[in-house]
Amino acid sequence: MIGALELGLIYGVMALGVYLTFRVLNFPDLTVDGSFTSGAATAAALITAGQSPVLATIAGAVVGLIAGAVTGLLHTKGKIDGLLAGILTMIALWSINLRIMGTVKENSAVAANLPLLRAETVFTPLREAGLLNTWAGIGIIAVGVILLKLLVDWFLSTNLGLAIQATGDNGPMIRSFGVNTDGTKILTLSISNGLVAACGALVAQYQGFADISMGVGLILVGLASVILGQAIFGQRFIWVATLAVVLGAVLYRLIIFFALRGGLDPNDMKLVTALLVVAALLLPRWGFLRKVPKLGRRGGSVVFENGTAAAGQAAPDPALAAAVAATASDASPNGPSER
Repeated sequence: MIGALELGLIYGVMALGVYLTFRVLNFPDLTVDGSFTSGAATAAALITAGQSPVLATIAGAVVGLIAGAVTGLLHTKGKIDGLLAGILTMIALWSINLRIMGTVKENSAVAANLPLLRAETVFTPLREAGLLNTWAGIGIIAVGVILLKLLVDWFLSTNLGLAIQATGDNGPMIRSFGVNTDGTKILTLSISNGLVAACGALVAQYQGFADISMGVGLILVGLASVILGQAIFGQRFIWVATLAVVLGAVLYRLIIFFALRGGLDPNDMKLVTALLVVAALLLPRWGFLRKVPKLGRRGGSVVFENGTAAAGQAAPDPALAAAVAATASDASPNGPSER
């Protein structure tokens, strides 16, 4: 069970990335199935080539950033539907990931997997100290994930973060204040897939291998973590919502662990995940779980760090207008547009 808790905390990084697109930006991004593997493949290839595991993990995250930016450009500049843009990038990444892993294989242009069992990874110090698979190891990993969660909370409380939230809540309104919503979408997709790819790099090092199919169906795992966590723990404020998705990832891994311990066929895990998502979506409507408002909303309004709110269809709140105007003036040389 300790291993499931450690893996759940690591997958919490991926859940934070899915949360940014699925909840904050309100964007159905399927790029994560490919970017997760891209992060794992990049990190594994660099570690196998003798590079530092820390630099390899960062490089994996950068590859995810690029993948997210490609999806954002296809959607905003290419005018391609967001769902289709994510699918196109995900499919393209399949071939790219094969070639990334093939770069360290002798006489091979492509490779479907890379072993890391004898390589030094970011978890090697914990393993050599006897802390991995212990409660102390769980505590160390939890501290790292919580620090990342706090960084996401801080980012979403900045003027740019408020603009991103408003983009997902009411794009036409925020554009009327002079904010470049194309830019906020591209940025959010990049950050989201960067987090997902970083998680892929960490998972590959934790499990000891990178495989081309390790990201298949990952979007369902991310949605299960986000929806299940927020259905149980709530999402009234940003800091609560981000904590809920991390706890949701841990809870998901525990459910899978106990299902396997109970004798469930591993081939049925995707079915179990789908049923978890359906249950998390339907049970609140039937009164079995505590009903919670949508992300960052209170009675249909966007809720900000200072407690102010702006109704999506009513006149914008002065706090929102001030934050958006500041963002627009920072991002545009001509300042916010006059109304």
